[in-house]
Amino acid sequence: MKKIVKYILIAVLLGGVIYATVFFISTNNKSAINYEVESPKKIAIEKKAVATGKVVPEDQVEIKPQISGIIDVVLVKEGDIIKSGDLIAKIKVVPNEAALNSAIGRLDNAKIVLENSKIDYERNKGLFDKGIVSTQDFNAIELRYNQAKQERINAENDLRIIELGTAGKGAANTNIRATVSGTILEIPVKKGDQVIESNNFNPGTTVATIADLTNMIFEGQVDEAEVGNLTIGMPLKINLGAISDKDFEAKLRFIAPQGLEEQGAVQFKIEANVFLDSAFFVRAGYSANATMILGQKKNVLAIKEALVQFDEKTEQPFVEVEVGEQQFERRNIELGLSDGIHVEIISGLTEKDKVKVFSITEPVKKNKE
Repeated sequence: MKKIVKYILIAVLLGGVIYATVFFISTNNKSAINYEVESPKKIAIEKKAVATGKVVPEDQVEIKPQISGIIDVVLVKEGDIIKSGDLIAKIKVVPNEAALNSAIGRLDNAKIVLENSKIDYERNKGLFDKGIVSTQDFNAIELRYNQAKQERINAENDLRIIELGTAGKGAANTNIRATVSGTILEIPVKKGDQVIESNNFNPGTTVATIADLTNMIFEGQVDEAEVGNLTIGMPLKINLGAISDKDFEAKLRFIAPQGLEEQGAVQFKIEANVFLDSAFFVRAGYSANATMILGQKKNVLAIKEALVQFDEKTEQPFVEVEVGEQQFERRNIELGLSDGIHVEIISGLTEKDKVKVFSITEPVKKNKE
């Protein structure tokens, strides 16, 4: 009986050893990861910057009235192409009551003075003809008579201006005309609106906005990290949000000397002359992106930026190069121009080297249902 128990214990022990050995082998027998490799190749690299903004007319003018009143009629509409001097609208004058009463009183007073001067002149004219009044005295009387006539004319003109907006000589102030040729962008007033004249104390009411849509510029902003690479006269490509299949050539003409902080980042304003294509109609205010080439190299040795690693202490860039079957060694490299996807290799690699693609991971095993 004891021998049977002994044999059973030995069998259990051997079974446990065999089970442990099989479990150890099965859990540690993982397949090796086969890393892919890529070789450097010669390509062209362009470093670009993108500025967001819009296209606006180079010349844009606001038309203001020369007299206050009420819009009587508007003769144009938005989108019309007009020439300098064309009539845009007419104003109906609403006289100021105080100014009107003052002008009427001045005219009445001028009539009284003129009547008295006329009587005095006619009486002294007869005496002068008879030689009773000297030439000097008569000339003074005649001067006062002529001044009284002129004062009446001035008073009549002032009253006419207050009532009608014009004295009847030249163009009427009630007629609002275009001062430049171009396209009507906006008419913010309509018939019946009251408008205020433009003067030294008030900019006046804008009756219409006119711009030349054949002469457009790009206005945008660039980040402070890129503004140092910009130069006046460099070429740009303008892509409009409304015309996605067309790029317009442009030339940088202005870089702001001072930046403005927006949402924690300093932005610099830029302007560029846009060369339009007659086959496309570009409207004022289209949103646009301007692409600028900050650096360009052709036929340079490059790899993908994703293959580059950096030393945690020295921040030295390096890659892992294959030296045998799935065997790799570290190699320091010197980087050059980058376009965000590829980076130039100045030294450290050749076209024959094979660089480890270190981002590969093992596939996740799915649980069997």
